[in-house]
Amino acid sequence: MFSLEIECDPEDRDLLIADLWEHHSAGIVELSNSRVRAFFEDSEDRSELLQLFPGAAVRIEEDRDWVQSARDLLPPMEVGERFFLVPEWRDDPTPAGRFRIVVNPGMAFGTGVHETTRLCLEALEEFVKPETRVLDVGTGSGILARAATLLGAAKVYACDTDPIAVEIAGHGFIGSVSAVATASVDLVVANISPEAIVALAPELARVLRPRGILLASGLEIPEVEHVKAALPPAQEVRRKGNWALIVTSTY
Repeated sequence: MFSLEIECDPEDRDLLIADLWEHHSAGIVELSNSRVRAFFEDSEDRSELLQLFPGAAVRIEEDRDWVQSARDLLPPMEVGERFFLVPEWRDDPTPAGRFRIVVNPGMAFGTGVHETTRLCLEALEEFVKPETRVLDVGTGSGILARAATLLGAAKVYACDTDPIAVEIAGHGFIGSVSAVATASVDLVVANISPEAIVALAPELARVLRPRGILLASGLEIPEVEHVKAALPPAQEVRRKGNWALIVTSTY
């Protein structure tokens, strides 16, 4: 067995993973939101794969079950005060008082392992109320939309420009925030790239009602000031490791 370590732009990551599955990857490990390692059986054409994924680093793997090894690195995880994230192959019991969310690591960004996803989940716990109407922009795996639903949001909308992500999430629509009516939601969560947040900033603000909340993440600490400049001024920055979440309001 051999593996390819591949770097990509964060916004292209879901498409890369889907493409790797299409080319018969035996398993995929998400090293970060811009780097993945894909495992292949020796019977696969290595030279063809290197042409398809230029710049990939090849590593010959020892003879063991790498798919199971990758799964073993992803145990269940308690996030915030309310959530229990469980890979789909685990049957661990849900701790009392927590919502169980089954995740499929490797199929779309948003498994709960990444710091930005955990930042968003913790913020949703704080801001989602029974009357809250939520929009999840760039829904990926759909984990944030599911979390908002479990927290009792009045209505949850989700969108993604990637049809595969929408299919994996099991709900939402193919498209972006531009398709959403003005002043129609109370909370927007966007765990996407900093470039996308800046580009969509006017639309993210447009769909919020007065005193609405925007949760913008997917950015590293050095990118915070650039993103803040594009958002409404009432802001708070939360950090986890080298990653950040910006909380802003349309007061």
